[in-house]
Formats: sequence, C-alpha cells, structure tokens
Amino acid sequence: MKLTFLGTGTSRGVPVLDCDCPTCTSSDPKNRRYRSSAYLESEELAILIDAPPELRLQLLENSIKKIDAILFTHAHADHIMGFDDIRSINYLQRSSIPCYGTRKTLEEVRKIFSYIFAANPQKGGLPQATLHHKSSSFEINNTEIIPLVVKHGEVDILGYRIDDLAYITDCSFIPEETFKLLEGIQYLILGTLRYQPHPTHFSLEQSLEVIERLDPSQAYLTHLSHEFEYNNLNAKLPEHISLTYDGLTIKF
Repeated sequence: MKLTFLGTGTSRGVPVLDCDCPTCTSSDPKNRRYRSSAYLESEELAILIDAPPELRLQLLENSIKKIDAILFTHAHADHIMGFDDIRSINYLQRSSIPCYGTRKTLEEVRKIFSYIFAANPQKGGLPQATLHHKSSSFEINNTEIIPLVVKHGEVDILGYRIDDLAYITDCSFIPEETFKLLEGIQYLILGTLRYQPHPTHFSLEQSLEVIERLDPSQAYLTHLSHEFEYNNLNAKLPEHISLTYDGLTIKF
C-alpha cells in the first residue's frame, strides 16, 4: 500500500496570513502546508482521509481520479469543508462514494452539507455520497479498517489503523483501549501541533512520548503549525521520526 500526504498543516495552514516568521516566509515547498488529509491506495483500494478546504487543489496536484471511500476523523472545518469537491470524482467514476466516521461527525456533515442530503435536493451538480457510522472494524474492498477512538480536547474523534499503519491527527489523549488496538504498528502518523502544550492537540514532547511507548519502525508528525520550520526541526529528530510535508509518499 501507499500513503500520500495531501496536506500536513493545521487549521490555519502554512503560511499563515500576515505572518513573517521563518517558516511562513520560507521558499522551501516543505514549509507550505495545506490543511491535513491523506490518500491511501493499493491495486484494490483508494481511500481519502478527510476533505479539507484545499481538496480540489490536492486532488489536482496529486493526479487523483479515484476514491472508493472517505474516512472522516471529525467534523471541524479544516477536515470537511472541501467535501463538495468530490463531485468531480463522482462524475469520473460514475458512482456514489461511501463515507465513514463517528455518528456525531456524520450528523455534522449531514447538517453542514444539508443541500446534499435533503429529501428534495436542489437542482444542479451535487456530490453523491452515503454516510455510514462504524464503531468497530469494517472492510472496504477486502481491506480491514480499524477505527481508533482518541480525544480531541473533550471530543471523541477517530484515527484509523490499516494493516500496520495508524493515522491519527488532532489528538490530545489516547485511551488505554486504543493503545491496545495500536499494538504492533510499524508506521505511526501522529498530529503534532507545536512546541508548547495545547488543550486539544499533542505538543512535540507529548507526541515523542507516545512514539516511545508504541515503538514503531517509523513515525511521521503531521498537522503541523508554522512553529515548525521543516529543515530546522527535522534535523534534530531521531532517525525513525520525521516531519511530513505535502506530497510525501510512504509505502507499507
């Protein structure tokens, strides 16, 4: 399987408006971050994780023309506001796209995009999608997907485990039950907002503690704010830990 990071930034993206810090003024493309999302693909499978505001650009820049399913982590704006852009994928593959998430997340998606799911939808082009709440492992095209319940502040959101890879963003606490589901992973993608503690996101120190406990072969930090200048921090991290950047691809 192959995972491509379509976006690796936090809710404001990078560069941040009206900021002249070293990261925001950098000419290095690894310091330019769309809002976070990822694309998982194999010969049998094509899964989008989240649908951020830049989704149309992410699909174009990565030549993505197939989506078998969408996995939503939660319904905050930086993770769902590009949802309407799946219309083009519907047209290309002439099929509706199943979407998965917590019951609360799907309720929010249905509410925010009510024009899609209304009993009498408006005329014109509309995304074609079905919403499916899953609280335990399920399969998409014979591939097992394991939802991972984590805390985003006081809110329960989802990460996902696929084979020996786990993708978790916007996390501030991992329950013991979820740690059990993470046993044996070899590739860990973990949201890491900034250096200082934050009420709803892991700091760098907290992420490093989780990585030490799970001991994956390789860990990748995503959902990065402009506090992290790519080359400066990446050079200081242990060899098995690295920052992500938009367009990075890993195979597992």
